[in-house]
Amino acid sequence: MVKHVILWKLKEELSAEERQKIKEEIKAGLEGLQGIIPGLVEIKVQIEGLSSSNADLMLDSTFTDEEALKGYGIHPAHVEVADRKVRPYTQIRLCLDFEL
Repeated sequence: MVKHVILWKLKEELSAEERQKIKEEIKAGLEGLQGIIPGLVEIKVQIEGLSSSNADLMLDSTFTDEEALKGYGIHPAHVEVADRKVRPYTQIRLCLDFEL
């Protein structure tokens, strides 16, 4: 099993209302990939961090293996969510992939 964890920081110029709406859309889009991407075991997006956080949202996903993770990265459904809901609104992306 492989874990794929991402932390994002949204663009500073977004209003509080825009930030909340964008976080909800990212969560719905990414969690909606469950059952569509081969080898994707679990996917969750956390959008309600504590005030001590310095990231706005986190993706926590699990794949059967590294090949499944590579397939996820180029899968059209994932690319669509990333290109339409994530990349236009984020300024920082940190990723950690590791074996369980």
